[in-house]
Parts: sequence; structure tokens; C-alpha cells
Amino acid sequence: MMEATAEREAIKGGEFLIRETEAHEIFIPEEWSEEQKMMAQACQDFIDKEITPNVERMDKMEEGFMSSLMDKAGELGLLGVSIPEAYGGLGMNFNTGMLIADIMGAGGSFSTAYGAHTGIGTLPILYYGTEEQKQKYVTKLATGEWKACYCLTEPDAGSDANSGKTKAKLSDDGKHYIINGQKMWISNAGFADLLIVFAKIDDDRNLTAFIVEKTYGGITMNDEEVKLGIKGSSTRQVFFNDCKVPVENMLSSRENGFKIAVNILNIGRIKLASGVIGGCKEVASLATQYANDRKQFGVSISTFGAVQAKLANMAIRTYATESAAYRAGQNIDDKIDSLIADGMEEQDAKLKGVEQFAIECAIMKVHGSEVLDFIVDEGVQVYGGMGFSEDAPMARAYRDARIARIYEGTNEINRMLLVGMILKRAMKGELDVMGPAMAVAKELTSVPSFASPDLSAPFAAEKEVLKKLKKAVLMVAGKAAQTFGPKLNDEQEILMNLADMVIEIYVAESTLLRTEKLIGVRGEEACKLQTAMTQVYLYEAVQKVNSAGNEAVACFAQGDEMKVMLMGMKRFTKMDPINTRDLRRTIAEYMIEKNAFPY
Repeated sequence: MMEATAEREAIKGGEFLIRETEAHEIFIPEEWSEEQKMMAQACQDFIDKEITPNVERMDKMEEGFMSSLMDKAGELGLLGVSIPEAYGGLGMNFNTGMLIADIMGAGGSFSTAYGAHTGIGTLPILYYGTEEQKQKYVTKLATGEWKACYCLTEPDAGSDANSGKTKAKLSDDGKHYIINGQKMWISNAGFADLLIVFAKIDDDRNLTAFIVEKTYGGITMNDEEVKLGIKGSSTRQVFFNDCKVPVENMLSSRENGFKIAVNILNIGRIKLASGVIGGCKEVASLATQYANDRKQFGVSISTFGAVQAKLANMAIRTYATESAAYRAGQNIDDKIDSLIADGMEEQDAKLKGVEQFAIECAIMKVHGSEVLDFIVDEGVQVYGGMGFSEDAPMARAYRDARIARIYEGTNEINRMLLVGMILKRAMKGELDVMGPAMAVAKELTSVPSFASPDLSAPFAAEKEVLKKLKKAVLMVAGKAAQTFGPKLNDEQEILMNLADMVIEIYVAESTLLRTEKLIGVRGEEACKLQTAMTQVYLYEAVQKVNSAGNEAVACFAQGDEMKVMLMGMKRFTKMDPINTRDLRRTIAEYMIEKNAFPY
């Protein structure tokens, strides 16, 4: 029995599409340990004390202020949460690092500086550096003694990062690489002591990464960018003019830079997904408070059904994002632990663990950033005219949120990437997607079963809905792959439709499993709020899957084949209507009484 359980828990990235996950297999945020809760509270105290009272100073880019905040975060250990103790960090696991990113998400511009330093600025050295490099640099970065930035993007190399033109040439004496080129949109550039720089050596096809100290010389910068949002974060263009970098500061091996960039971006994507949660909760709480305080027609606007629907939707989508993000984070942690137990070096295991769940990382980046955008937009609407005023907090939240859909690869790139990864793993035999897809295709032309499944267990009906949603995406993906073959990669609109179907399925399932697990601990009566949020989210997910699937089918199917597939979509996206009005009112009433985010 134990062996069977262990085997069940070894889920692979993307496998949720073809395998039913059980509630006990996932991690839920209600399971944080006391130590993790203490770290989260320390982080929240830092936000409350150092960030919230000083947002104006931060947004006006007061000289030295952001750097001083980073110093204070370093003193509290917040810059080294996931860094091993051997290099001055706290040595906590991946999901704990996500939890801290979650809390930091309410920190506005500071969360950008924090994320750039602890993520893309530090992790390349931690995961790819030599022992000497880690001892020399990671120990300084973990404490905040040094700050880091990441120089990848160029004027003509954004999503296509490997097309960068920055060059590195070995000096005549063989002791240095001489770097020349231009980088742009570099977060933390204004105060960073260390730069992770990507360049091509001579005529190499692929990038190589270098650790560059600011004191090496040959580095100049433009003035700070004036941005739409995250105004308090440092963002500059960086120019390298015969910058001499010691040969021992090459990071990893020659031409391995692109692989480093891709793997670090995977981490950044899932961290961004957790990083929006704190901001979502903060905006939802502020909107609830304003709705309670604001009077129109002699009553608080929180008594209006239209406003209550907005508040409830904020809570529902945040709950769903949180459920899916930490499910994925724990899957990564479990994979890391498994690889280490099998004898793999810790840093290699961390990279492989994240890489295994790169599909989920992309899913959550897209979903989380779009939920944040939705919530700040609704927050502005609840505030009405005041939402458009810089005297109220919504204007800043609205502006700051917009970058999340561009960070770590645009959402369009991530949508196509996640579908591409599923198909590639299927072609390699790593994911048995084609077998289930063929079974669904066969089911379309067979007589439907009229047998009634057992719906007596909690969420049994909802689980049947999820099973059918998975059949819907397998049907569309399977037929699209059969129709286009390798050219499916060029059908970006269809890939986007498929991605939307996959995203909704993963998030809806994660939300349902979280609530099911919570009911097992607390009982149904204590989980009415979570149950309501789960039911509404699933109902809306069904509509979205139906819409995306029908749109995709119409792009490539014709005649009788189209009719059969559209009938299949109708069959696979069928859910009995639910009273979403009353469920949303239940959620909103709880928020209004609490005057804050509901849980």
C-alpha cells in the first residue's frame, strides 16, 4: 500500500491533464508550519513598517532610499530565504520562498527590486556558479551587502533573447573577456554592485553568462526610465564599453547562457504567480473598506449587488490563484527532494525540479498576472472617481500591476510555450497525451453512456465536470496536432486557445482539491466560504473552456468533422447551472462584515 501511494505522488509536470489528482496529494496554504508563518509575519511587519508609510518616498525615487530598504531586508534575512546556510542564507525550501514573494507582492515597487535581486540576480550564481564564485558572491547577496541585477534584454532582443548582439572577446593575454554592447530595462541597475551579463563570445550561436562587478569599469548608464508603473524601482539602460571581466567570472560553461536564462525564467514565472497574491489580497481589502465607507443614496455602496459581485470575484480569483500556485510549488519541492534522495547534487536537483514543472510555471505566470490585472481594475471601479485619483491607493496599484503580464516572458509567449512543452513531451513519450487523446476521439463517434456516476461524495459532481473538461482539451489538441503536424507551432491563435483551456483546467482543479482537503480537516460547515468560491470558479472555468475550444475548432475543422467536434465540446463542457448570484453574495457578505479579504 505504501509503495502504491509513493508511486501515485510522483506526478510529472503537465500530467494533471491525463491523471486524476487526489486532494491528499497536494499542499494547501492552510498547512504552513509555524516557522513558515513566523517568516511570513516578519515579512509582513517589514512591509507595514518600512514600505507602506513610505510609498511616496519610494515612488519619487528618493536618492538611496530603495537601496536602504534592501539593506534592512537583508538584515532581517529576507534576501536569503532560499539560499543555503553555507552561503549566509536561511536554507528554506522552494515553497517558503514563494510564500515570502507572496507577502512582498503588496510592496509595490519594492517587490520588483526584491524579486530582481533574490531571483534573477542571485540564482544564476547559486545554481550555476563554481564553489569559489558562490562563496565570493552569494554570501554578499544573501545579506544585502551587495545588490544584483540581470542584464539580458537588448533593444532588438526581448522575447528572442538569444539574438542579443552584446559581444565578449578574449583579451590578448587570455586573462579577461572584453564585453561591448547595450542592455535595456535592467531592474536595480541604478544601485546594483553586481551584474549578471549575457553576451556572445566571438561568433558563437548561443549566449554565455558572466558575473560582472560594477567596479570593473567600462560601464555607463542612461538616466532612470520614466515608467507607467513601479515608478520607485530602478530601471536603466546599461552600456558596456570595453568592460574587462576576469576569465574566472564566466558563469557555467561557454554558450550555456541561454539555458541559464531559460531555467532562471522558469523560477521567475512561478515566483511571480505567488508574488501577485499579496497585492490581490491588499487591493481586495482596500476595496471592501472603501465600499463599506462610501455612501450613495443614503447607504453604503457595499449593500449594492453589483459592488458585492466585484468584491466576491476578487476573492474567488485570488483563492484560485493561491491554490494553484502553492500546489505547483510543493510539486517542485517534492521533485527536488526526490532527486536529492537519488543522489543528485542539491543545486542541480533544484534546477531539474523546476524544469520538470516548467509547464505549471508558465500556466501560473499567465494566470496570476491576469488575475492581478483584473483585481486592480475592479478595485479602481469600486472606488469610482476616487479610483482615478493619485490621492487614493488604486491608481498606483493599477499602474504597478500592468508590468506583470510582460515580465518573465510576455503572457502570449508563455501561452504558446506551455502548449509547446506539452506537445514536445508527448512526442518524446514523457507524457502519454496521445493515448488519451485518441480515446477521446473514439468516444466522440461512440454511443454516449447513460450510466449515472456515484455523486454522493463531496465534489463528486464537480470532479466529473473536470474529467470532461480534460477530454475537451485532449480532443482539440489531438485533432489540431493531427491536422497541422509540426506546423502547429505556427498556428499561434490556436495555441492561445489551447493554453486558455489548459490554464483554466489546472486552476479549477487546484481550487477544488484545496477545498476538498480543507473540508476533510475542518468539516463542510466551516468551509462554506471556500466551497462557494470553488463552485463559482469552476462554473466560470467551464464557460471559458467552452468558448476557447469552440473558437479553436472553428479554425481548422470543417463540415461533418466540425459538427462532431462541436457536439463533443458541448458534451464535455456541460455543467448544471448554479446560483452564482447567491454564492457571490455569501462571499461578499463575509468580506463586508470582516471589512477585509475573507480568509
